[in-house]
Amino acid sequence: MSAWFRTFVPRPSAALRLICFPHAGGAASAFRGWAELLPSSIEVTAVQYPGRQDRIMADPSPDMDTLVRDLAAEIGPLLDRPVAFFGHSMGGTVAYEVARALPRELRPALVHLFASARKAPGDCRPLAPEFRGDEGMLRYVTSLGGAAGRLVAHEELRDIALFTLRADFHLIDTYTHRPGAPLLCPVTAIAGAYDTACTAADSAAWAGYTTGRFELRELPGGHFYLESAPERLMDLLTDTLMPAPAAR
Repeated sequence: MSAWFRTFVPRPSAALRLICFPHAGGAASAFRGWAELLPSSIEVTAVQYPGRQDRIMADPSPDMDTLVRDLAAEIGPLLDRPVAFFGHSMGGTVAYEVARALPRELRPALVHLFASARKAPGDCRPLAPEFRGDEGMLRYVTSLGGAAGRLVAHEELRDIALFTLRADFHLIDTYTHRPGAPLLCPVTAIAGAYDTACTAADSAAWAGYTTGRFELRELPGGHFYLESAPERLMDLLTDTLMPAPAAR
């Protein structure tokens, strides 16, 4: 098994694999409980970026291009069945760029992209000046709420969190979207109803990045709506990926 991926509940006979890309400062463990909330026909695999948790000794990726290239080189064996990508916040950008980087022969396996709480690639911008430096990053993460905000509140965990955040925010700050062919798979953009960092209006711009079907969904909560209302998100994922058969 590649060091890049974690499947906490293996389901070798699942019809579809959902590959999840964490937010800045996040890790594969953010998706640990998802398998129990999804039907057995879906296997959940989470990406483990270098420089965190059990990969703490691995050097963080120096830029988005390197991260995407390394992921695309490792992900092929997971595309042995239909696959959907789910990327939250920074992970939405990573998921999109990995989808673009897939070899042509593997692209048909990707049947859906979920872009969660993330602006469309061409609208991504570096952090505002007031969020620069360690204290600025901590203020920004705290303002988003969720488990990440609670983590950095613990002084004994702050240095570890900052190590990861510095690396990930560098990826965000130096990322530049390169225009190219749109995706072929359907895209669903998901926004938290009270998220000021990425509003539903921001998420709507993802419609221009696919020739497939596009849907915009808004769920209760803020930037980390997926922590406060996971059942609503799991219902959305299930209904999208495993729709009920039409009545005869």
